[in-house]
Amino acid sequence: MRLFALSRGTPLLPVLLVGLLLGSGLVACAPGDSAPPDGEAEWLHTSMKGMTDVMVHDIRNPPQASRVYAYASTAAYEALQPMDSTYRSMAGQLNGLDAPPAPASDQAYYFPLAGLEAFFTVAEAMMYSRDRLAPTRTWLEAQIEALGLPRAVRERSAAYGVAVGEHVLAWANSDFYRETRGMSSYTVREDEPGRWMPTPPAYMDGIEPNWMHLRPFTLDSADQFRPEPPVPFSMEEGSAFYEELQAVMAYDGHTVEGEKREIASFWDCNPYTLHVHGHAKFATKQMTPGAHWIGIAANAARQDGRSLLESAETYMLTALALADGFISNWDEKYRSSLIRPETVINEHLDEAWIPLLQTPPFPEYTSGHSVISRAASEVLTALYGDTFAYRDTVVVEYGLPARSFDSFFDASNEAAISRLYGGIHYPMAIDEGIRQGAQVGRHLIDRVETRPGVPAVARSIVPPISDLAVVRSTDAARRP
Repeated sequence: MRLFALSRGTPLLPVLLVGLLLGSGLVACAPGDSAPPDGEAEWLHTSMKGMTDVMVHDIRNPPQASRVYAYASTAAYEALQPMDSTYRSMAGQLNGLDAPPAPASDQAYYFPLAGLEAFFTVAEAMMYSRDRLAPTRTWLEAQIEALGLPRAVRERSAAYGVAVGEHVLAWANSDFYRETRGMSSYTVREDEPGRWMPTPPAYMDGIEPNWMHLRPFTLDSADQFRPEPPVPFSMEEGSAFYEELQAVMAYDGHTVEGEKREIASFWDCNPYTLHVHGHAKFATKQMTPGAHWIGIAANAARQDGRSLLESAETYMLTALALADGFISNWDEKYRSSLIRPETVINEHLDEAWIPLLQTPPFPEYTSGHSVISRAASEVLTALYGDTFAYRDTVVVEYGLPARSFDSFFDASNEAAISRLYGGIHYPMAIDEGIRQGAQVGRHLIDRVETRPGVPAVARSIVPPISDLAVVRSTDAARRP
């Protein structure tokens, strides 16, 4: 049984290569040993899925969920990083993050335990229903108990993980999230044509209208990659906006069939869908768009046999792209505050028209799914390559069939076009959202380094941003 997990590098603390106790049955890795740790990466995958399940239960909205993923995954990575000197801390690389506590140089640690303890320290603090994490915690504790670690090592490692987790929580508490809880909500102004209004069937208030005030993780500011403004609202036939509207009208929810219907449903990712049948109402829950991409990251790490530390790296970088993507996207959503297609079509063109997907409760422009999917795919491509084919099984648990993709860009393009098929976004919101997400993702890759040369944009194979248009007609191809 392996005691110390290494990930294709040499340990930072040579003292950790000393056997702990004679007769303990525990041995240390030799320097340069690159064999994957037994089951340790799976512990992190299971823990991440457990946290996702709790957020689905609690109906965490997409921006909030992205924030949780970013802080929890950073905590795990930071507590694991000392196990391999080729990996770099995020201190000084992420906005506002100071160096976390360092492990004692003359003591032995089991860093997998420390990393998972840091993860749960943050996750439990950020969950509404934190008790629902208990089954995952209990399972994990049983796995570690079975190792037979000396008590002192176990307690020291757990304490170190808690210290790192608390350091990350202190960092999170300074990101202005708490202040936004008391800020003003979105104001509906029916006298301003083209301005967003709540949509059926729930007519919910606009969620997180102050999200752009949060401290980004790598962006210089929320509006660093401010997209081009949407075309002006106009119901004049032949106007640019009218053409955008006509493109969406082609996808009436009553008539969308075949693969386009499957694509829209696959990428729906609506955490709260309200169903109304006469006087009866009930809701169904799904994971958020960000959770879907965290699941894709998990699938990639498993498929590629990534170690615990490499998996933590994948989760963290993906989560940071998602979190900054939502901050950038929400900044534009509540600046342009553009009305949704459903509202305009029902009021001016066809009151019987409905979108296939339920319109989410926030302004239209730009498409959030387009932004965060492109940002995540940039990072995952930087880690796994542009020809990493995989089968996405993330939403099978919600009764949807798996789908196969040739690359992460292939998947992100499909996620983007799904919003047109679903009837909830104009083509311009999708096109500009992809550009915005590409900029966010590439900025993160340029700004952050987890180990020498990683992540790095393979600029010879990544399409330039000017060529990222997904939709230019009402009958867009699956792979533009």
